[in-house]
Amino acid sequence: MAESAYIKLYGSGELARRAGSLRERLYDCDICPRSCHVNRIENERGFCRSGQFASVSSYCDHHGEEPAISGTRGSGTIFFNHCNLRCKYCQNHQISQGADNQSQALTGSELAKIMLNLQDGLRCHNINLVSPSHYVPQIVEALCHAIPAGLHIPLIYNTNGYDAPDTLKMLDGAIDIYLPDIKYSSDVQAARFSDCSNYVETSRKAIKEMYRQAGNLVTDGSGIAQSGVIVRHLILPNDAAGSVDSLRWLANDISGDVTVSIMAQYYPCHLASQKPAIARKISREEYSRVAETVNELGLENGWFQEMDSSEFYLPDFKRPGHPFSK
Repeated sequence: MAESAYIKLYGSGELARRAGSLRERLYDCDICPRSCHVNRIENERGFCRSGQFASVSSYCDHHGEEPAISGTRGSGTIFFNHCNLRCKYCQNHQISQGADNQSQALTGSELAKIMLNLQDGLRCHNINLVSPSHYVPQIVEALCHAIPAGLHIPLIYNTNGYDAPDTLKMLDGAIDIYLPDIKYSSDVQAARFSDCSNYVETSRKAIKEMYRQAGNLVTDGSGIAQSGVIVRHLILPNDAAGSVDSLRWLANDISGDVTVSIMAQYYPCHLASQKPAIARKISREEYSRVAETVNELGLENGWFQEMDSSEFYLPDFKRPGHPFSK
């Protein structure tokens, strides 16, 4: 297994420099595209409702990610609380939009210990940071504690795609694998279903920056991801996601070789029942239309999730221990 790039970045002192610079930005927060300009060091709360420290709901060995991510030993997944979107159908709504009764506010050294436990205790293939966009300063600080203690496995930035390119540039060399969503090709739909009126341009600039840094997916001899970009797209009912336009943009503006993960697991969670357009699962016809588009565009790298698997992927963060255990 190749050495993760963040080890070299730490050894040069550059990672510590970036940690300090990112922390300074918390005094007038512009970490994500919301740019709320609140003082998070004093625990003022902006759109994401996050304060000075990273808030973590749970962590586990997750076996339900893409095969190159979960492998045989699971992906070492850290579920952060809060989010900079308000998706009406969010399957993680208990922690992204709900109460904080499951949360732990962690210092950098405490977050580092979780990373090391996932690596050394649970022997996971990677560290999978779920909803990290609003916690980039805290994550970089944690790496400065975890790396000298032995962290060496790939680091995954698992994001909704609503990321600030300037913040992503501070992660260049620190993140091995980017795992962004491309949720919408229409800002009207993004505003309607995720309370975000500038998602399309913002997410596309972010994905371009991620691809510039990490490029195409690279796996080891066992098929486990070591570096690169995997773009996820969740099919929504009634084409609310604008799947064809997003996939065409990926093929034409990113690369025909980019790895895509087409997700059919949509389930009308949270507030989706109040929105008739997204109040049901996707149909076989909707699934087939997206599959045909992927084939027509020549997007050959990646995965198609099977239909009729939606409830399997639903977590319960009120369940003690593993949110995916039964």
